Amino acid sequence: MTATKQHQEDLRRLRDLRPIDDDFMRCLFKDNIPLAEFVLRIIIDKQDLIITDCETQKDMKRLAGARSICLDAYGTDSAGKRYDLEIQRQEKGAEPHRARYHSSVMDVENLHSGQEFKELPDTYTIFIIEKDFYGKGEPVYPIERINLVTGKSFEDGEHILYVNGEYRGESNLGKLMHDFNCTQASDMNFKLMADRTRYLKENPKGVSEMCRIMEDMRNESLKEGIKEGIREGMKEAALRMLAAGKYALEEIANISGLSLEEVNQLKAERNA
Repeated sequence: MTATKQHQEDLRRLRDLRPIDDDFMRCLFKDNIPLAEFVLRIIIDKQDLIITDCETQKDMKRLAGARSICLDAYGTDSAGKRYDLEIQRQEKGAEPHRARYHSSVMDVENLHSGQEFKELPDTYTIFIIEKDFYGKGEPVYPIERINLVTGKSFEDGEHILYVNGEYRGESNLGKLMHDFNCTQASDMNFKLMADRTRYLKENPKGVSEMCRIMEDMRNESLKEGIKEGIREGMKEAALRMLAAGKYALEEIANISGLSLEEVNQLKAERNA
């Protein structure tokens, strides 16, 4: 596809994008603390919440060797509490183990050497999901740890919320979810959402910014595809050496580039 045709395709896609779409959401909250604060106030139901910092596409890589993640929008409030706001179109992207991991990564990121465990800030992992994840028609599903014997809250400061992107109603949350699913600013309820959407879709600077984001996402997908292809080739080489039956597992790991743990897993799967 030529550059001109690709640009025209990007403009066409931009018209159909909604705040609940990942590539649009990347720009929606970028350098826009008032909008992040507004959205979190509605979801958390805390109207005096003050957001002091918000970063989109925040890389969390502090724990060496662990799987890194990139948070859609990562914010801090005036009390030091941390917020991870994630947009998920598909339910598989918000399965409970992922929420647990996001929460744990924020913990690792926010406790420094020499600090006491009690100094961990409260964290909120929030998934806004296009569909009703739990199918009960509720606007929000708060996930909290409790002591099963006493029935009381564990009070560890970890909070996970699943927001129902299908929810509609006269409440602010219902109106907000309506706005998250709109393609046009003129159809939105809230001025902050509408103004930012209008800028990204109608203002030449905003449109240019969105086109750059879409180009970046294409490049990221290409890189991920190349990496995935390389890893599949490494696995195929390891499987061939396992089938030959004349290589030690350590040799297979060294030659293929896989870890010894991965080679052992391939061996187990092959013998299953």
